[in-house]
Amino acid sequence: MAAPTATASLNATSYAPGAQMLLTVTYSDPDTKALTVTVVVTDAQGNSSAPVKVSAVIDPLTITVTDDSGRTWTRVSDSGTVAVYRAVA
Repeated sequence: MAAPTATASLNATSYAPGAQMLLTVTYSDPDTKALTVTVVVTDAQGNSSAPVKVSAVIDPLTITVTDDSGRTWTRVSDSGTVAVYRAVA
């Protein structure tokens, strides 16, 4: 299995105490697989339902954010490839 990759950047290089810090994480995993399952139900007379689809991800990714001061980072958004976290300086 390939290792996930990540890059991260902060919205500034220095902060005043109490200022909002935004951390943007871009991530991916080359061996994550998307799976789509299609279900059709058919009765004894040959009548069939419309296809129903459901999706899943095999080998999903989890992001953990910590820093050496112990502040709490809160997830603001996560698109599945880019996540934004917020903390207070």
